[in-house]
Amino acid sequence: MTTESTLHARSNSHCELCGASNGLRVYPIPPNSDESVDQCVLICGTCHEQIADPSKAEPNHWRCLNDSMWSQIPAVQVMAWRMLTHLRAEGWPQELLDMLYLDDETLNWAQAETESKNMEDNGRHRDSNGTLLEAGDTVTLTKDLNVKGANFTAKRGTAVRNITLVEDNLEHIEGRVNGQRIVILTKFVKKAG
Repeated sequence: MTTESTLHARSNSHCELCGASNGLRVYPIPPNSDESVDQCVLICGTCHEQIADPSKAEPNHWRCLNDSMWSQIPAVQVMAWRMLTHLRAEGWPQELLDMLYLDDETLNWAQAETESKNMEDNGRHRDSNGTLLEAGDTVTLTKDLNVKGANFTAKRGTAVRNITLVEDNLEHIEGRVNGQRIVILTKFVKKAG
């Protein structure tokens, strides 16, 4: 059997992410897929287009992950984790990520693409959607953050202007909230328009 026919059998000829049955294709999971059945998923054209170009990701389409993230197939779990991570600024994907359990090997696989992109970008800071951050940008908080040692909570939606990038940590930026300079994790911010 070919990889494609095996995936059709495994998925009952439906997209393994959203359940659609038209325009199905094999998607080898980057960055190091050997294109075996275990390292591929069968997805529809809509999912493929939005995975290939994350700027086209339509958050409501991905509500399907509420079901597919529970798949017992590691390749499906990896793709669900990656899309939920990409969309977590929307709020509801973060709630699903908080429920999703991946064993260590599968989680490392899911994170491999992010690590590969970070290496390609020569260590550039990115927001929760993968948008490049520059010193001086304005970002918006995507969740309420308890600020340690300052006795206040930085509320979701708060704009943080004129950020600075922490050079030795790609996951940290600094900015002023309520008059205090704080360190913020990039996964909790979204670059403002």
